[in-house]
Amino acid sequence: IEKASPDWLIEVVPTYTSIYVYYDPLKIGYSEVVEAVKPFLNAEPKKEKARIIEIPTAYGGEFGPDIEFVAEYNGLSVDDVIEIHSKPLYRVYMLGFTPGFAYLGGMDERIATPRLEKPRLKVPAGSVGIAGKQTGIYPLESPGGWRLIGRTPLKLFDANREPPTLLQPGDYIKFVPISEEEFWEIYGGKER
Repeated sequence: IEKASPDWLIEVVPTYTSIYVYYDPLKIGYSEVVEAVKPFLNAEPKKEKARIIEIPTAYGGEFGPDIEFVAEYNGLSVDDVIEIHSKPLYRVYMLGFTPGFAYLGGMDERIATPRLEKPRLKVPAGSVGIAGKQTGIYPLESPGGWRLIGRTPLKLFDANREPPTLLQPGDYIKFVPISEEEFWEIYGGKER
């Protein structure tokens, strides 16, 4: 739909089970949008080669303050949590919550952990979290209630980049464990 770029289209947002079409109601009516979108919904999906993006991640310590809870909750060691979390390829199903927040599918249920009872007011950008049977990465500093197990030094959202989000629906990502020293080397020095 976006590639066809009709002048009334503002944005298309894929979710797990639907597609939200933002449109300019001054240029087109609802029933016309429905008719315009139908051919796209019935079309055979194009097979585009998915990107696989490696996400360097420092686990535990100041980067993952909840990793010990995740381990204890699931009867595992911290090393087990890191190994289990970094093993699969995760599919980016959708972006939401904040710009560039990737909801990832494919997490091993052995590390599933409930959300925090009281969300944090400030989660650092790049934090990798677990909530229930899902894992995700906070692209921007924001409030959040996911259990933090690590952090990536990559900049996942940059308003001056095109596209502004590093990850896109349909991409696959692989978490790659790194040390604290490697984190700061990639990040460009200690936070101030």
